Amino acid sequence: MDKKVMLTGLQPTGVITLGNYVGAIKQMVINQDKYNSVIFIADMHSITVPQDPKELHENIRSLVALYIACGIDPKKNTIFIQSENEYIANISWLLECNTYYGELSRMTQFKDKSLKHKNFTSGLLTYPVLMAADILAMDTNVVPVGIDQKQHVELTRDIAIRFNKKYGETFVIPDVMISDSGTKIMNLVEPTKKMSKSSNNPKSVIRLLDDEKTI
Repeated sequence: MDKKVMLTGLQPTGVITLGNYVGAIKQMVINQDKYNSVIFIADMHSITVPQDPKELHENIRSLVALYIACGIDPKKNTIFIQSENEYIANISWLLECNTYYGELSRMTQFKDKSLKHKNFTSGLLTYPVLMAADILAMDTNVVPVGIDQKQHVELTRDIAIRFNKKYGETFVIPDVMISDSGTKIMNLVEPTKKMSKSSNNPKSVIRLLDDEKTI
């Protein structure tokens, strides 16, 4: 019997934190023998807000290196850069044409991030559809996510079911995987917020590449 497909993506912005390791990478290492594990660097997702192109390129390379250093075995995982898979953007457009504005505007992360950026792009609104394309393009069975991303996987399920009913059985309907612990490691300065690798305050996070004194 073929293994089920597990898909994980991580944006190449900032430096990986303890939260990323406990909530995502550690789970990937634990499950890489159990599933047909697919890992992608979500560079297209990262440009929903402005990025420095040179820094983004360097972050992609360092992120893959850190994945491997943390125990991700390249022989047991399919690893790729999101923008190099042209099918994802094409599928995303098909899914956008089968997704309603009301669904996207109700996404919690869109509400939060749109308040932080005075002039936000339409990509901030539609990126859950791109996430759905990431998942559905790989015939994904299981998506390990933190609690804050659960809503997006549920939207993916809704879009896939709608598409399948309209056009015939096309996409696998994915399930959410949420670990028993570490799904949401909190900011050390503002404990009501999640620890973020893009944080500008070094005191709010513990980064994997911090030295002992900094930690």
